[in-house]
Amino acid sequence: METIVGIFKSRSDGEQAVKKLEATGIPKDRITLLAPGVADDRLAEVRTTEAEQPGMGKALGATVGGALGVAGGVPLGAAVASFFVPGVGPIIAAGLLGAAILGVGGAATGAAAGEAMEGGLAHGLPHDELFVYEDALRKGRTVVIGFAKDEEQAERGRRVLGETGAESIDAAREDWWLGLRSAEEEYYTGDGRDFSKDEGFYRRGFEAALHPSLRDQEYDAASPVLRERAADVYEQESFKEGYNRGRNYHRGLKDKYKE
Repeated sequence: METIVGIFKSRSDGEQAVKKLEATGIPKDRITLLAPGVADDRLAEVRTTEAEQPGMGKALGATVGGALGVAGGVPLGAAVASFFVPGVGPIIAAGLLGAAILGVGGAATGAAAGEAMEGGLAHGLPHDELFVYEDALRKGRTVVIGFAKDEEQAERGRRVLGETGAESIDAAREDWWLGLRSAEEEYYTGDGRDFSKDEGFYRRGFEAALHPSLRDQEYDAASPVLRERAADVYEQESFKEGYNRGRNYHRGLKDKYKE
């Protein structure tokens, strides 16, 4: 599976993109739309967790599935859930994988999503980019995600997203960092350190702390995983400093965006 992502300024633009993605051959159950807000009373309000134990996808899917409805205007022909994501706020997730994507499957919209999480699509969920989607949602934007069967279909999907006015995930990621960079540079250089020299390592550590599997974990506890994911830099002091700042950043968001 190839993951394609587009970030839109409005939900209506995102809905148009969903229709066009479907026209490229990507089936409805492989497309999801995430938007800020609360759906109507027919929809379940699901509280996600910060981390989910392995094997919980099917259980959550079975639990939540019976309480879902269909929202008018969402062109997916699939279940839609309204739920609260810690650090983000209230979110509408349309499509069977919508809720599963946020927070390492913090909630699954029905049995089909649970099975997808445990099966072939589980490995395709873009956990490394989750913080970028969350930032977009906090800013009032809509995120459309599709899972193409191969690179050819993915390329068609990317063209569709671009033609529909989507911001790429890479561009959104850079905008997110630019919004933080000045404050992080001021913090880092406060002790006489050279941010221009160490920024690459520092940023990698900052982003590593935002991976769903490591959120809220202190550096020492996360070290075994970091050793596997960033063996070349994880012991650098600038990486450690960035990791600790990223952890504090996420904790601050959780405090700010809470029920």
